[in-house]
Amino acid sequence: MRLDAGCQIFFEATTPTPVVFMLRPRSGYGQWIIREEYLLQPSVPVVEYTDSYGNLCQRLVVPPGSFQVHTAAMVETADTIDVDTTASYVPVEQLPEQVLQFLLPSRYCESDKLGSLALDIVGEATPGYAQVEAIRQWIQSNVTYEYGTSNASTSAADTAKSKIGVCRDFTHLGMALCRSLNIPARMVVGYLYQLEPMDLHAWFEAYVGDRWYTFDATQVEPKGNRVTIAYGRDAADVALSTQFGAMQLLEMKVWVNAKSV
Repeated sequence: MRLDAGCQIFFEATTPTPVVFMLRPRSGYGQWIIREEYLLQPSVPVVEYTDSYGNLCQRLVVPPGSFQVHTAAMVETADTIDVDTTASYVPVEQLPEQVLQFLLPSRYCESDKLGSLALDIVGEATPGYAQVEAIRQWIQSNVTYEYGTSNASTSAADTAKSKIGVCRDFTHLGMALCRSLNIPARMVVGYLYQLEPMDLHAWFEAYVGDRWYTFDATQVEPKGNRVTIAYGRDAADVALSTQFGAMQLLEMKVWVNAKSV
């Protein structure tokens, strides 16, 4: 499906504020960027670089006063996500070196604290995809999705205890449980077609069967038509806006619309 996806963000800065945005999707597996636009008001100099995860980052200084970011892309997306219940567990010694970092505990994914819960959840499931799917199903069935129940400090261990949160929390918990079983897991942020309510979204990928597979614990069943913006170990790596000073987010509008070919 061809999608028109984007967001408009309104800020207010009190002083010149260095910022790193991460708002540009790039072509890759499951998506092709047909065209895009990126508008700043007022216009300021921008330096773009690629971070260690392959994400496109935009570095700039926001001037005092009102500041707007408008970014949009027309993207050809996959209508489905790949599912392979037979994809096997990859022993740690056979993992590619670049995947090993996604086994480690991170700020929001305390995998070293959740091993017992993970083992209880997966039960007798075959090591690999089946274990990750058991984790995804458990979160989808046992954690309540509700806005305003978590904050920027909420971690996977917190969500495992409270059993309530939003997509970011579902994702952190899924990744931490996978990592506790020595299954690499990474966070993904982007857009999802027909997400209700519409917003920027988060899900995770697990490395089984010698490749990455998509898992989304907020959805009842596998769902395609996703636009990936960024990958990382957890939310600290994939923040769409990282500011170094006094700047307030006033409003954000997000849209994902189907386009005729």
